[in-house]
Amino acid sequence: MNTNDPSDSGSDGPNDDQDRTTDDLTEEVSPEEAEELIDEIERRRSLQGGAAVAVAAIGITFSVFQLFLAARGFSFTIWLPIVDNWEVSLQLLQANAVHVSFALVLTFLLFPASMGDGFVTRNLGRTVPAVSHRFGDQNPVTRLLAYTQATFRWAFLDPNRERVTPFDLLCIVASILSAIYFLTEFSEIQNMRVFGLMFGRPITGVYPFLQPVLGGIPFVSEYSYAMALGVIGVLLVLEATRRTLGLPLMIIVATFIVYARWGYLISEGTPLIGLLAVNELTWPSIVQNLWYNTENGVFGIPVTVSVSFIYIFILFGAFLEMSGAGQWFIDLAYAATGSRKGGPAKASILASGFMGTISGSSIANTVTTGAFTIPLMKRSGYSPEFSGAVESSASSGGQILPPVMGAAAFLMVQYTATPFADIIILATIPAIVFFFGVWVMVHLKAVEEGIGGVADVDTVSLGTHLKRGWFYLVPIGLLLYYLIIERLSVSRSAWFTLVALVALISLVSAYSDETRGRLLGIFVAIVGVELASYVFAGIPVTGLVTGADGTGVPIGDAIDRVISRIGWYAMLAGVLTLVSRPAIDAPLLNFNPTVQTTADSIGDRTSRDLGDHQLFRLGTFVVKSMDEGARTAVPVVIAVAAAGIIPGVISVSGLGPNLTSLLLALSGGSIVVMLLVTAVASIILGMGMPTTVTYIILISMLATPLVEFGIPLLAAHLFILYFGVIADITPPVAVAAYAASGVAKSDPFETGVKAFSLSLNKAIVPFAFVLAPGIVLLREKANADELPIREQYRVVGFSDLTELSYAVPEIVVPVIGVFLGVIALGATVIGTLYTSVNRADRTGFALSSLLLMAPRLLSASVFDLLGLAGVTVSVDVLLLDLTLRGIGFTLFVVLVAKNYREATNVHETRQATVG
Repeated sequence: MNTNDPSDSGSDGPNDDQDRTTDDLTEEVSPEEAEELIDEIERRRSLQGGAAVAVAAIGITFSVFQLFLAARGFSFTIWLPIVDNWEVSLQLLQANAVHVSFALVLTFLLFPASMGDGFVTRNLGRTVPAVSHRFGDQNPVTRLLAYTQATFRWAFLDPNRERVTPFDLLCIVASILSAIYFLTEFSEIQNMRVFGLMFGRPITGVYPFLQPVLGGIPFVSEYSYAMALGVIGVLLVLEATRRTLGLPLMIIVATFIVYARWGYLISEGTPLIGLLAVNELTWPSIVQNLWYNTENGVFGIPVTVSVSFIYIFILFGAFLEMSGAGQWFIDLAYAATGSRKGGPAKASILASGFMGTISGSSIANTVTTGAFTIPLMKRSGYSPEFSGAVESSASSGGQILPPVMGAAAFLMVQYTATPFADIIILATIPAIVFFFGVWVMVHLKAVEEGIGGVADVDTVSLGTHLKRGWFYLVPIGLLLYYLIIERLSVSRSAWFTLVALVALISLVSAYSDETRGRLLGIFVAIVGVELASYVFAGIPVTGLVTGADGTGVPIGDAIDRVISRIGWYAMLAGVLTLVSRPAIDAPLLNFNPTVQTTADSIGDRTSRDLGDHQLFRLGTFVVKSMDEGARTAVPVVIAVAAAGIIPGVISVSGLGPNLTSLLLALSGGSIVVMLLVTAVASIILGMGMPTTVTYIILISMLATPLVEFGIPLLAAHLFILYFGVIADITPPVAVAAYAASGVAKSDPFETGVKAFSLSLNKAIVPFAFVLAPGIVLLREKANADELPIREQYRVVGFSDLTELSYAVPEIVVPVIGVFLGVIALGATVIGTLYTSVNRADRTGFALSSLLLMAPRLLSASVFDLLGLAGVTVSVDVLLLDLTLRGIGFTLFVVLVAKNYREATNVHETRQATVG
């Protein structure tokens, strides 16, 4: 893609990088290469043949199971041909167990146990050559070790990420057995909740045929089958955690389990550390709380949220992505901003924000969007490192951008007992500030480098693009309508939106100039017949077909019932139209290339030309979306299952209050110290780990101490979430920046450094809103002094916004301050505003940024230092904040005016020179 001549926009032209060839700058990343890069980073297998079919079948079944839960709750009917319908009624623990078992099975299929690069494998590989060198190849010891090594490799190793090993199969069988036990022996589990795990049947009692083999082993007869499954289940979760999320998280979770068992050995008399002493717990008690409990442990609140909310939203994102919305949003971003100064980078920010509402994954968002945006940024004049930094920084923001956000947002709903609509409201302003801040920095970089936009020939007008794919915006609009206007539950909102999305895609698939009349006629006929069925019989047509009885209803009620099912009628109309004209070409719809590739692949295997069959493509879209949704959900489900163990241990051991006391003591009563400890802990713990895991662990340990300082509960949770997201682009790990460097072919560490600098406002904004809650639209309740500390704040309403004496100083001024502050921060980081900014002015911009965004951070630090010196100061906090913001604003205006005059002088000098 070409770029405009920078001279056209009055710039000096991009600086050419002499060390990079034209091929390096223009080389694009294909979708296949992007997918391979994601697999490499996440260490996923690339399976073929029967194994690939098995993964797809299990993934689709997983998605179907979750769709039943979303549509019908835990009690639903499965229609079975010929046989009677199967009535299914699940308890929460059963649903959670099946959910996790699906994820475990897919984990052991998709992620290898070892690729041969681990500590054990490397050392075992050195042993045989060393022994052979000493004793010879034919020595019995050498041969035994060689045989052991070969067996180990056969059982565990998958160096090329392409085969399922015997150890994987063993783990899969164990995962399935656990799910079966929860489904078939739930009454026994309920009894053991009262009497303990040791009162369950032994293994030989469940499987009598094992009595001759295992009956004489003391361990088998001493412990119950439930205890054995619980131990195996926890170990399977730890192993799945190691595979999907890495060894560090597995060690952290395992350490908490060990602490639950032997934490009583800590002496209560030890200074500070003595606060961590807990009562002695037995293994059966620990296992029962971690494996057979929905309040804590593996199947606790995080997994419950995954079952109820997270999965269905991941599935919604997968359907939206497979429908082609991802590429449409990227093109929309280029249509809106591509021709502006630094257009490719600005389009990357918008596209990443759009895609963030779909994926919620920093890595996937970075690679899929970056495969298109990064090469364009490089061509326009941005360095590869800066291009990768822009993409990874913006992509990491997808987890904090409403309306979907990441999985942690749904956990926030559950942990704080707050409606998701309120979470959207409080998260909106900080998210906009973040993306605005990155936008400012790429604009200033474009000014500095003289980078223009893309050529008009490479973009379409915004109006034309919207006409071609407006329907992609409908599901997002419906989602907001259901969540904010109708105030439906998160799961119901996602379900209705998903149905609407599939209905829209069905209609668009069947729409063309030659079929639009037929499509409309079929749709009207379906609605008419259904309406008549309700009016005369009181039941839908399907009820008439199956012989159900009913009584006619008034026309108004019939219309209401028909409208509630309109999405299903639209799907049927689209399918029937495609049945009559299967080879049409839908001019408005471009499925994700993965859909077409899958359809062509199936056609090749069946020796049929199915890739051009629109009805088959529509069916492929549906099943491929369910498959991709399951694959995307697997690491998230494992993450919440593993992370749930930590709050489980904190709860069962009674550690929570003691941990709060320890942290309050370590902070010395300083809110600044407590916030800094939380921020640093979030970044360190979040390096290389999903934001969800970081969030669960830290809210279990740090949320209560933050609230004890008077910080609103929701602001404290959002603070932890923000710094967990920052970890994705913080060196030395910076997983999102590393993914971007793979696409940009840049230095990973330098890309991470630049990404962190671009996201610096994301690190300051959390301090701003916890110290000035009006930024996130939180207000202290009138009777706050009479309420528990966790319930003292509420989300503002319209009446609060019209109360100018509150809204102006508490909301308007702080919000304007953070927006101006990120501009000052951009000048500080980039070193350019209208023209270059010298070192002294950059220092001034940095100070003005801090005063505009988080003045209380500075004032509280000063008061803490005075407190250490024994000086107590009493001030009006609000008045002091407004004064400091005013100083910051004055400094900002002076520096901007100075920089503008310098730019004017430079321009006049150049004009005089040219003249």
